[in-house]
Amino acid sequence: MADVFQALAHPLRRKVLKALRGGPMAAGELAALFPVSKPTMSGHFAALKNAGLIRAERHGTMIRYRLNAGAAEEALALLMDLAGAGKAAEGKDAS
Repeated sequence: MADVFQALAHPLRRKVLKALRGGPMAAGELAALFPVSKPTMSGHFAALKNAGLIRAERHGTMIRYRLNAGAAEEALALLMDLAGAGKAAEGKDAS
């Protein structure tokens, strides 16, 4: 889970995830959206892959990345639990 939060900590990686909400994209398409070098983008892709937030699919010489929403949902659920989200509503039902 620490890998997920570390990956989400970088604003460019969050932008990559937002871009992938529209569907899978080739690595080159994604890289073209950001003013950084290809090696830098590769490092960001690797961090997102290692955290399980994206999946890579190789098609010949092309790599397409796809959002793995399950990992992000798991991190969100953990944060909500830590923050006690939903517990105030549970307490009101009991009275």
